[in-house]
Amino acid sequence: MKAKKVGTAAAVLLFIFITLALLERLLVPKYMGDVVEGNFIAEYYEAPKDHDVIFLGDCEVYENFSPQVLWDSFGINSYIRGSAQQLVSQSYYVLEDTFRYEKPDVVVFSVLAVPYNEPPRESYNRMTLDGLRWSKSKIDAIRASMTEEEQFLDYVFPLLRYHSRITELTGEDFQYLFHRDKVSHNGYYMRVDARPAENVPEGRPLGDYTIDAGQMEWLEKIRLLCEQNGVELVLIKAPSLYPYWYDQWEEQIADYAEDHGLLYVNLLALHTAAGLDYQTDTYDGGLHLNLAGAEKLSRYFGEILQDKCGLKDRRGEMDLVERWLENEKWYQEDRERQEKELTADDTPR
Repeated sequence: MKAKKVGTAAAVLLFIFITLALLERLLVPKYMGDVVEGNFIAEYYEAPKDHDVIFLGDCEVYENFSPQVLWDSFGINSYIRGSAQQLVSQSYYVLEDTFRYEKPDVVVFSVLAVPYNEPPRESYNRMTLDGLRWSKSKIDAIRASMTEEEQFLDYVFPLLRYHSRITELTGEDFQYLFHRDKVSHNGYYMRVDARPAENVPEGRPLGDYTIDAGQMEWLEKIRLLCEQNGVELVLIKAPSLYPYWYDQWEEQIADYAEDHGLLYVNLLALHTAAGLDYQTDTYDGGLHLNLAGAEKLSRYFGEILQDKCGLKDRRGEMDLVERWLENEKWYQEDRERQEKELTADDTPR
């Protein structure tokens, strides 16, 4: 009788656990509609881990560089570990997490986030942190970047945070209960539409242009982590017209790079050399590049990576060739799908 009671209790507990687990999967955001950025961090774990270059940072990497072009033009095998509004502290822990799986030759870090020391909204934290696999790096990343309103247990048990979504569920939540469609191209977010840069606001005067010492400490941690792992760190400023990049910030980043013997490339200052046209190569008025712009920038920056970092052309490795042929198929399908959608939207009704 006692054994039967124990068995019944175990069955009940198992049923409760499975029910709560399914409910949690149903309630967490799926990021398969307009805000696909929430899936970028998690997609990395499905990729083979032998990359030459890892890009790190916010939208200035995942919307401006095409790993497909870097492969096609230079034989560089790369991946973008970017996420929306990624804090410098988060970049550090994403990099620490990356080094658990592989040691690339080069890490390319976007410096746009360095001058900004305000924590983002919880929704942006979630798009970076939820996709990380559990490890000490994820735990430390959560603790370093939570807003005052957030609770650590909400990350451990997302059901605590998202239970209120029960009244907001859509067909997408049921469709993607057990899987997600691939949404990025080795971390690159493709957009083929175009909206020219017009009336881009000038930067408003600041009371103090000094980059916060705490932010510079996180940058130093990234540098030291790369050094300890024998990985070359390259700093970049992407050619985004907004948010405004102040000359005073540029000077501080350039000085830091020079002091530590790092390659720093300001692609905003080099946009003409890269062949960018802000009338045709951006999809949102100059904040981010569209596919045409990203492909131009990738060809330009790929030459810099190859010349300055000594990356070899790996297009003779047949396993990589086959992998990138598969990637290219999805790349072209996504391009054609978006172009058809644009054409349909422009068709008179």
